[in-house]
Amino acid sequence: MSGRSRAAALLAAVVSFSAVLVPSAHAAPNAPRTAVLDGSRLQETRVRLGHDPRLRRELRDLTTRADAWLDQGPWTVVDKPKPAPGGDVHDYLSQAPYWWPTTTPTAGNPWGCPYVQRDGQRNPEVDSGTDRQDAEKVFDSTYDLSLAWYYTGRRSYAEKAGQILRTWFLDPATRMNPDLDHAQFIPCKYDGRAIGIIDFSQSYTSVLDAQAILDTGAPGWSAKDRGAMDKWNADFLGWLKSSDFGEQEGAAANNHGTFYDMQLAALADVTGDTALARRTVLDARGRRIAPQIAADGSQPQELARTRSWHYSTFDLVAYTRLAVIGRHVGVDLWAYRGPDGQSLFKAVDYLLPAATGAATWPHPELEFHRYAASDVVHAAADAGDAAAKAALPELQAPAGGDLWALRPAAEQLDSIAG
Repeated sequence: MSGRSRAAALLAAVVSFSAVLVPSAHAAPNAPRTAVLDGSRLQETRVRLGHDPRLRRELRDLTTRADAWLDQGPWTVVDKPKPAPGGDVHDYLSQAPYWWPTTTPTAGNPWGCPYVQRDGQRNPEVDSGTDRQDAEKVFDSTYDLSLAWYYTGRRSYAEKAGQILRTWFLDPATRMNPDLDHAQFIPCKYDGRAIGIIDFSQSYTSVLDAQAILDTGAPGWSAKDRGAMDKWNADFLGWLKSSDFGEQEGAAANNHGTFYDMQLAALADVTGDTALARRTVLDARGRRIAPQIAADGSQPQELARTRSWHYSTFDLVAYTRLAVIGRHVGVDLWAYRGPDGQSLFKAVDYLLPAATGAATWPHPELEFHRYAASDVVHAAADAGDAAAKAALPELQAPAGGDLWALRPAAEQLDSIAG
């Protein structure tokens, strides 16, 4: 009996909850070719499930999340109450989260214009009437479902993930156009903004990794589906590279620029443009880390926000994912030291006193969540940061549990973004 077969047999004997099936029943010969997740590590973790109680506990948390998605969706851009400016129902539409009306809406002024900005204060109307919330559900659900299928072999997880991806991206009647021309519009002011690219760049790599996992042989996910998603990704990459919005977002000097680079590198890597992916990661050393991270590890552009803790951890989500993409293309971003000693390790270490509860965060923060830093601390520990590794036992787990061992790639763990 092979090592994997023995592990599978032990898993079947030991794990008592019904969601877990025998991993060897759907084992693929190759690790998933993921964009951010480490496919080989996923493969090794699946084997270890048979004899690691901690992993089995985390798998319960993961399958709980996946089970909750089975009765939701699929979602589509065509069912919003009003189409995006221009009238194409297939265009993605979202609204700027921190902009608010100044007057009561009337028949002649249905939005309550003009709008004014209140940084860090999320206007609740952005969560209804546009595609933002549904897109985030697509990202989160397909990620959870594909991982749950990979670790358990449960067919319903894979089939649901495939249905969600086909509905949002592929089916002619319901698909999204591969652009973000109308993201984060401001009523009566802008039909769309470059800053809206963050709607996708913050989480779209979850879709890329979900697809890679499904591509290993998931039931209900065909070669035709794979080819169509590959084309959508290539078209989206083309828009990011050539559009005015893409150029503007790439020039941003804060988390928006970091996330743009991360999304660009990930899409380039998975669509076969390794040169662009490598160049993007290499350029991030002098273009992002050196000017955006101070000698003490703080991130001045993020500290200037009313949500300084959130945005400091948020920017590091992009950096740590970009570092993983760099490893795929032969670049060690963790090893970079700027002219004043700037580094990703220093940026994570700057968060550790607040992340462990040893000290109060000394900067403005409207809603402090200690757990927001846990994934980026895990990422630094995995990369060899002794201080981050020592801090792991003191981290606060996010709601739903700490799933790092099952999906070792940083996520945005608190809910505010923009």
